[in-house]
Amino acid sequence: MTIPIIPFTPVDFLHKILHKLDEPLARYSLLDRYYSGNQPLAFLSPESKTALGNRFGRMASNIPRLSVTALTERLQITGFSDAALWVEWLRNDMDLLSSVAHREALLFGDSYVMVWADSVGRPKVTVESAKQVACLFDPGTREIVAAAKRWETEATTEAVLYLPDRIIHYRANHIGATLGFEVVAEIQNPLGVVPVVNLRNSDRILDDYGASELDDLMPLVDGLNKSLVDMMTTSEFVGRPRRWATGIELEEKPKLDADGNPVLDDDGEPIIETVNPIPEGNRAMIAENHEAKFGQLAAADLAGYEASVRIFLGQIMAVSTLPAHYIGVFTDNPASADALRASEASLTARAEARQETFGRAWEKVAKLMTAVLDQVDPTTVDDVAVYWSEAGTRSMAQEADAAVKLFEAGLLPRVFTLRKLGYSDEEILEIEAEVRYSAVVDDDEVPNEETATDT
Repeated sequence: MTIPIIPFTPVDFLHKILHKLDEPLARYSLLDRYYSGNQPLAFLSPESKTALGNRFGRMASNIPRLSVTALTERLQITGFSDAALWVEWLRNDMDLLSSVAHREALLFGDSYVMVWADSVGRPKVTVESAKQVACLFDPGTREIVAAAKRWETEATTEAVLYLPDRIIHYRANHIGATLGFEVVAEIQNPLGVVPVVNLRNSDRILDDYGASELDDLMPLVDGLNKSLVDMMTTSEFVGRPRRWATGIELEEKPKLDADGNPVLDDDGEPIIETVNPIPEGNRAMIAENHEAKFGQLAAADLAGYEASVRIFLGQIMAVSTLPAHYIGVFTDNPASADALRASEASLTARAEARQETFGRAWEKVAKLMTAVLDQVDPTTVDDVAVYWSEAGTRSMAQEADAAVKLFEAGLLPRVFTLRKLGYSDEEILEIEAEVRYSAVVDDDEVPNEETATDT
């Protein structure tokens, strides 16, 4: 018996992608709150909430933003094996926007890059958020077979479906639509492939969504913030020495409501409260009773909270690979460049792994840019290598010394040596032009033998 294959229509693709787009939105919202440091306090007892009121409602150490930023700073693209692409890269401001794509992928697990042609046929590259773009993959080839972008205006919901053969613009006349879309425009896709590339932060290719760098950090950050809140609560109430007195009569005053009227009990009698005759703010205490005695309680010891904070910071360092001097652990800073590099070895290794992961996606972007630029089929474009800046921390003197030695030994060409020093393709072209110009000028200034004889 042959099972008939039911082909998907464009609307079917659109509905499947929009469902996939909506599914992780709650998780994205939570990750956003942790990234901005606005997550709610966790592990907080009702008694602590009552004691705190609204004074420490936003007590958060924003380690999540630091963990994402520390990796993003080490993911800088400096060029491509095809030098012609670098000009288009800079024209699209991708030297800045590529960091946005990396940050989105590290935070949400996914980000997207779209490549199309502008009005004069040049590559147009844009970075897209996983909150607006999703795609479907072929389970056999892992290639994108369809993608969609959805956004909202003041009165409508817009969606664009990207297919290998065409691109369709849909519109629904209400906000937050997943159904009721109508076709607004449709154009052919001359590239023959979906012009969308997925940057996925994951080492598991079968996952439907990428992994956030904050997934393992969130419970540890909650524990850290709890310790900080406990410390602040203790400091507020018992960190300052409390005074006591005996032999002093308490004053009695009627309890008043919000309007200043006496509060009555069930029998209609005013409720009387006993209050301290010595206001809390008084720096001196005086009593008429000669038997009155005064004293103060010992202040609370906050050393236990410091130990708790150190434990959580140690776990955060282990999970995030952030070195001690990044997160404020009270130890001496690395004494030398070698010590600094060694302390950041784990973070550097994680950044290099992300370079490998994201590098495959940027190679696809580069091939699409070449296809638009040369008006050819993307599948016929040769592979393009992506060049990254050094992920580790290294002094300029160390880097220059190592590069020069390799160049003088003939192991590295000049261009590769300059790239190893962190120069971009644009800067390398300028350096090479200056070298050639200097060589021509020097040759012109040296007189030949006939001119020297005549002189």
